[in-house]
Amino acid sequence: MAGLSTPLTDALGIDVPIVQAPIGSATCPPLVTGVADAGALGMLAVTWCDESTTRKLLAEIETGTDGRFGVNIVADESASEFSTDAHVETCLDEGVDIFSFSFGDAAPFVDRIHAADGTVLQSVGSAEQARNSVANGVDIVVAQGWEAGGHVQSDVATMPLVPRVADAVPDTPVVAAGGIADGRGIAAALSLGADGAWLGTRFLATKEANVHRTYRSRVLEANETETVHSTLFDDGWPDVPHRVIENSTVEEWMAAGEPETDRPGDGDIVAEAADEHPVRRYEDSLAVPGMDGDVEALPLYAGQSVGVTETVRSAGELVSLLAEETTDALERVNDYRTASE
Repeated sequence: MAGLSTPLTDALGIDVPIVQAPIGSATCPPLVTGVADAGALGMLAVTWCDESTTRKLLAEIETGTDGRFGVNIVADESASEFSTDAHVETCLDEGVDIFSFSFGDAAPFVDRIHAADGTVLQSVGSAEQARNSVANGVDIVVAQGWEAGGHVQSDVATMPLVPRVADAVPDTPVVAAGGIADGRGIAAALSLGADGAWLGTRFLATKEANVHRTYRSRVLEANETETVHSTLFDDGWPDVPHRVIENSTVEEWMAAGEPETDRPGDGDIVAEAADEHPVRRYEDSLAVPGMDGDVEALPLYAGQSVGVTETVRSAGELVSLLAEETTDALERVNDYRTASE
């Protein structure tokens, strides 16, 4: 995105103000390196990885790109059997210098990361959370609106949230997340006061994303009205709201009156992982390659931006396209301004 520099690009040393969201097990070295090579920020989700796996993935990324990348860690200890502290230590030891935290407080780790010349991002869902994060030393805040896919931290939509957060922390770079899947959305986020955009659902539809073909197909086919925000898929990380594409599991649950207990098919094994581990109906398990069975019944995490996610591209091609679209959208707005003068 030639000529478009923001406080986010300056802070992270990237060429374009685009961040590939850490979309759980869908992130992998080919996706991260493809994004980083194109001048955006690639992100690896490590919360559910053990130490040896984390080191292996980071080494592969490090040797695969000269671009910028970081890691995301869910700081809610109930989300994973692996501790946040252990993840931070492992990633610092591997030379990671960009850390993103969600669903928990980054504060206990800020000084340690800063001592290693690292940068800390914190996902927030309100202006108050943003102010608290910055007071605790966080360098960049990610304002996630409730349109987002996967696990969602906010009850506020992206459009009203971003300007509130931008006003609350005027000297801190803000990244807008939730419902953004093309250059028009990125331009809108910049107009709202953000310094960049965080895209997850759109990167599911890339050649490199580590997702099952059934999952990718549903992302491409779904429209903006076909996602559901609930706490339905709670086996593994309970009581955390998330947004998924409506599927057979969701439909059967809704038809039964959305019960909290005695849900249809509760406990049923619906699929099998590549390692032959059984996957149950309401399990918090991403549909990844190698799974067999009724994969469509698993949580198909995606945001409302599925409506504008219609094609599969390589990660690098997608970043380039998003950059071009953003420039075009900003120029169009500038043309409106010029015409009115």
